[in-house]
Amino acid sequence: MQTKVNVHEAKTQLSKLLQRVMNGERIIIAKAGKPVAILAPFEDAPKKRVPGNDAGQVVISDDFDAPLPEFD
Repeated sequence: MQTKVNVHEAKTQLSKLLQRVMNGERIIIAKAGKPVAILAPFEDAPKKRVPGNDAGQVVISDDFDAPLPEFD
């Protein structure tokens, strides 16, 4: 759910808006009716990938690059 508030309201109601964001809501902050920012829950960065995690699980055929049959 998203709610749109103006800059003045965002400044005066920041604590209340932050509580709503902590409950999962996204708040759009607008200036003169035009959206300029989104106040949204912080998401942790995804975990780093580990090279070789799927080693041995993928099989590539010896003729994977052979020409495809002609279709008429």
